[in-house]
Amino acid sequence: MARYGIIKNNIITNVIEANAEFIKGYSEKTVLLPDNVGLGFSYINEEFIYIEPIKTEEEIQIEAIEWRNNGLVSTDFIAQTPDYPNRDAWITYRQELRDWPSTADFPETKPTKPE
Repeated sequence: MARYGIIKNNIITNVIEANAEFIKGYSEKTVLLPDNVGLGFSYINEEFIYIEPIKTEEEIQIEAIEWRNNGLVSTDFIAQTPDYPNRDAWITYRQELRDWPSTADFPETKPTKPE
């Protein structure tokens, strides 16, 4: 058994495990895949190329909000620990995280954690 990619419009759209005999009779265009190649790779001139998909503005904003939310969750304990080192800087950072989506820098420039 080996891994084969099904090729449509020069893109690997599906991966199947099969033997060479099965592939000979398979109706769609296939190619034997190396271990590090999978869905989404292009197959052009017998070369595998991976091109990162272009994200929409909405996807970029959703990822930024998730990053911000994770930053708030991971620092919640600091807000509740009065003697945490450099606590005031962390409280300021948390406020920057909360305000970030309404700034002109969103989502390009992330708030920076205190040291």
